Amino acid sequence: MQILSAEVTEITACRACGAAPLVAVLSLGQLPLANALERNGDNPRQPRYPLDVLRCPACSLVQLSISITPNILFDEYVYLSSISDAFLSHARALVERVIKARSWDAGSLVVEVASNDGYLLQNYRERDIPVLGIEPARNVARIARDRGIETIDEFFGRDLAARLVAEGRRADVIHANNVLAHVPDLNGVLAGIRLLLKPNGEAMVEVPWLCDMMDRIEFDTIYHEHLFYFSLTALARAFARQGLTVVDVEHLGVHGGSLRVFARRSDATAAAKADGSARVAEMLARERAWGVDEPLRYARFQDEVCHLKTKLVEFIRDLKRQGRSIVAYGASAKGTTLLNYCGLGADEIAYVVDRSPIKQGQLTPGSRLAIYGPEKLLETRPDYVMLLVWNFADEIMVQQAEYRRRGGRFIVPLPDPRVV
Repeated sequence: MQILSAEVTEITACRACGAAPLVAVLSLGQLPLANALERNGDNPRQPRYPLDVLRCPACSLVQLSISITPNILFDEYVYLSSISDAFLSHARALVERVIKARSWDAGSLVVEVASNDGYLLQNYRERDIPVLGIEPARNVARIARDRGIETIDEFFGRDLAARLVAEGRRADVIHANNVLAHVPDLNGVLAGIRLLLKPNGEAMVEVPWLCDMMDRIEFDTIYHEHLFYFSLTALARAFARQGLTVVDVEHLGVHGGSLRVFARRSDATAAAKADGSARVAEMLARERAWGVDEPLRYARFQDEVCHLKTKLVEFIRDLKRQGRSIVAYGASAKGTTLLNYCGLGADEIAYVVDRSPIKQGQLTPGSRLAIYGPEKLLETRPDYVMLLVWNFADEIMVQQAEYRRRGGRFIVPLPDPRVV
């Protein structure tokens, strides 16, 4: 590890197991921070940082070559989970399962690490089950508290877990959805989860799945907030080093392909169910067959990403040569990576729309495209809308039924650019 500046630390050994050297997988060049939205009048020379992906040959963990100081990324955050109806339904369905599977009383506690605006915990609270959110983004934590959800606006790790345990607070269930990829101190967070769990408690963790990301060439999932790209193989090894055992796993369709991992304290007396253990063994075998520990599987990813970039840019520019108007949907982190890596800006994309009111009126990072509410589509009726949040394509196209009825069409950029 080498400190390059007050903002940036270069990684020279694996963040999880400490092995070195790490092996190059992919370079996307110098890109702006994914959620650093701009305003008119801001300095157009926004800072850019290398976006390079490495792999640890010892434990197979795929990770970025640098870490940006977390306070820069997360103190004030622009992503609200409740904006997506599909993600709300996804969270609600999980909570219903958990509630039915366990016994609850006044001493119960559900904790969510990176609880965002309370999108998930509100489902427990409606059933009078005690909850605690941990959300370092102060602006987002305020939204959760306004909804009546107790929320601590700090980063989670060993120290915070120890403080909660000292206060007599331990968790029956800990949720950590799409957060492990964001934390530089992965070992500290996992150690904190183990410490905070009751002996019979369970952690439920969701992460985008490395194999889906690479098979589907989802390079836009890569940005500076996402320090890690997890296989179950690497995740199970990291859990085990911190006294946690993966007892079950599910493959989900959300976010372009994700894993939901269930883990318990390794010293817990409750054994994993046989079917859960079988699913873990099956997924680990599937990853071995895929080549999770094989250098050759990673060597071709750079070429695949470059080829897709060429296809997408030519696809968009061909439509422009035909005189077609194109806008984009989703001022997302994915969109920042895609637009900046592909060099797509105002010459190709007229503007971006997004449902989040805290994004509207700002500019996309790097490409500096104006962000409006979705009603802009019916006002200007562009020929095409490129989905920068293609992972919510079905939901968005239902919401934009009137735009489609009037002849509007959508572009799904990955893994092959196509019109739907």
